[in-house]
Amino acid sequence: MSACSLSSSTLPIAHAEYRYVYGWRFHTPRFFGWPDRTSIRTAEKKELINDACNFWFMQTLVIQNCRTEDIGLYEDWLQHNGIEYHVHHAYTDMNLPAFERFKAFIVAGTPIPIYEADTHDFLREEMTYLKAVVKKNRPYLGICGGAQLLAKLLGAEVRKNPAMEIGSYNIELTAAGKKHKFFAGFPDTFPVFQWHGDTFNIPRGGRLLARGTDCRNQAFGCGNSLGLLFHLEVTSKAAGRWADEYRSELKQVGKTKRQVVDECRIIEKQTKELAYKLISNFFSQADL
Repeated sequence: MSACSLSSSTLPIAHAEYRYVYGWRFHTPRFFGWPDRTSIRTAEKKELINDACNFWFMQTLVIQNCRTEDIGLYEDWLQHNGIEYHVHHAYTDMNLPAFERFKAFIVAGTPIPIYEADTHDFLREEMTYLKAVVKKNRPYLGICGGAQLLAKLLGAEVRKNPAMEIGSYNIELTAAGKKHKFFAGFPDTFPVFQWHGDTFNIPRGGRLLARGTDCRNQAFGCGNSLGLLFHLEVTSKAAGRWADEYRSELKQVGKTKRQVVDECRIIEKQTKELAYKLISNFFSQADL
């Protein structure tokens, strides 16, 4: 019998709460024993069934591809809004959980060039996994390297950009982006944090949603998938960690750690608001 076909008479009394179990973070029922079926109202039975279903089928899988680059403010939003999710560290564990258990996917970045992904075992396995996700048109949010992976999976070229971008930049929505559900409520032009040296072409069937000056292709949408080259989720504190981890790249743009952190701090209030708006749009507008 599947979890979602459980009868209310077989369900234990549950109280929904956040739990952290063996590295899994999710909103799940906590069991306190078996109920007297005559004492539970219909609405309560329905809630218990939904909680039992959520125990087995989580909302979101977050795939982290390196130690440094997590999903930052997006994870804060998930926690605040009670979204079930699991963070899988693919760079240390190639055994990805069955994708059928998840309704949406968020794929974070990596310093490894995506056009070299085939030479790294974990990324090769991850691409096979995500190919099935994309084929099923499951909602997919790709951030920087995660967006490049999405473009590659959809048949587009990922390549070096003529200029590296590190720090604060302004980008603008295209005509398609201004109408797109994932950017509802966004200003036409807005600041973002950047840290990348590569870019992607727009895959067949996709739409360019945002563009920049030094790097044109900043965001694209395709079905239920959204690829973002830029970062709204990075705080100034995180920017400092990135500057320590990737300090050799600062020389390529002629900036210091302090400059990059200050640039991020100046725009942080606005990018935080936009990060929350974007992830909210993703979950409310994607076909979940």
